[in-house]
Amino acid sequence: MSNTRERTSWDTFNTDLIADMRAHDGQPTSGPFLGRPVLILTTVGAKTGQRRETPLAYTKDGERYVVIASMGGAPNNPAWYHNLAANPEVTVEVLGERFQARARVTEGDERGRLFRNQADQMPNFYQYQEKTSRQLPVIALERTT
Repeated sequence: MSNTRERTSWDTFNTDLIADMRAHDGQPTSGPFLGRPVLILTTVGAKTGQRRETPLAYTKDGERYVVIASMGGAPNNPAWYHNLAANPEVTVEVLGERFQARARVTEGDERGRLFRNQADQMPNFYQYQEKTSRQLPVIALERTT
């Protein structure tokens, strides 16, 4: 399958998942995310300035939401990561609630602790880290409104 076809298929999957979540108080009702904690992260495109919505698995750390820029262990960071690195003011939708947040890439011991916490709950993240030589970024989403 070509990269264009793969991207179209992935975009369609994400669009369908987001619509499903919005229709069901933020809960996926089918597919691979059924029963998993998933939020919708809205970023501003680093190059385009357009709003981009991405469904992501998450964990909580106190009041913060935590996401990992794994892209399934691909060699490059996902586009949404580049967007929030350029524009850290984001919108988060979780369990039917929508709020503004500031994204912060964690480092050092904090990054390690948050990565292990999420990977212990969702072991695929350990597998994604093993598939790539890059350190998977761990992002804390801190509510601002």
